[in-house]
Amino acid sequence: MSVSSPSTKSSDVPVNPEALQALHAKVLGDCNAGIGSLLAFLGDKLGLFRLLAAAGPLTTTEVAEGAGLNERLVREWLSAVAAAGYVTYQPDGERFGVTPEQAIVFATEGHPAFLQGPIDLIYSLYHDEPKLSDAFRHGRGVPWGEHNACLFCATERFFGPLYRSSILGEWLPAIDGVIETLQGGADVADVGCGLGTSALIMAGAFPASRFAGFDSHTGSIHSARQAAAEAGLTDRVRFEPISAQEYAGKFDLICFFDALHDMGDPVGAAAHAKERLKPGGVVMLVEPYAEDRLEDNLSSERAPVSRFFYAASALACVPGAQAQAVGRALGAQAGPRRLTMVLQEAGFGRVRVAARTAMNLVLEARL
Repeated sequence: MSVSSPSTKSSDVPVNPEALQALHAKVLGDCNAGIGSLLAFLGDKLGLFRLLAAAGPLTTTEVAEGAGLNERLVREWLSAVAAAGYVTYQPDGERFGVTPEQAIVFATEGHPAFLQGPIDLIYSLYHDEPKLSDAFRHGRGVPWGEHNACLFCATERFFGPLYRSSILGEWLPAIDGVIETLQGGADVADVGCGLGTSALIMAGAFPASRFAGFDSHTGSIHSARQAAAEAGLTDRVRFEPISAQEYAGKFDLICFFDALHDMGDPVGAAAHAKERLKPGGVVMLVEPYAEDRLEDNLSSERAPVSRFFYAASALACVPGAQAQAVGRALGAQAGPRRLTMVLQEAGFGRVRVAARTAMNLVLEARL
């Protein structure tokens, strides 16, 4: 079968010098951002940002001595991150420091604006390049458990601050009647729970309720159990290594936090949740924010967020879903229409978008 060629090939179109210059400048900026993320990763790992936040402004010698590092390399690192705008430089005294805003972004663990988690995620995915290249060729995906181990902690470090600022204050209140149900004592499932952060946040806030976290990745469940023990919540929180189609029990609330789009059979996972609901129960689905149309996600307003989520989806979410049974990969920018269709296909009669935030969509599904 022949494939018709486009009427005009790109090689036949005259080059626009201004457009070329603009694109060249943009990609050069992206290259700076890429290498800057490695500088930031090193600064986090070596404690340099935290030192500057606690004791700066400091000379290069003071930074090196405080961190126990080689002064010559520290001097070059400080110059590089100053050029990137990640730290400040005072020529009078040749001292480096951080503004309050830089301290939050690079050194304040747990703050909603802290960005070392996404930087960790990027670092992890670079390590997985050979596996990802193979996945693009054969389409069999990359199982979650076969990613670089950094990815699991990076994901929690990325989403954890968002969950701590949003679950109790925005997402749960958006679901009709669920706060009252949790306060009175409810059984809650967190499907695709990862390291358990979301379940532990809810358990800490609602002592009358009981929580179960399910995830097919055994390593994540081991970490979640450790976190529950450290929080003193093992009497009301349990974690089990099991898939989204196999867990047992009946629940008043079943949550999917940024997890359904990573599942190879999202309809099957939602259908199983429907069967696990108690009468009057509800499913809360939290997904990365997206519009339904690609062109809307590419708009200047949405591009900074959608660009990151599309990239993470291409490098982690879709390959992870393709590696599972069925392999129906929603991707991290599915949008409300496709998410609603999945829930309706699973058998839910009432589905609504309960909340929209800058980063997330929250959907409510009932029988």
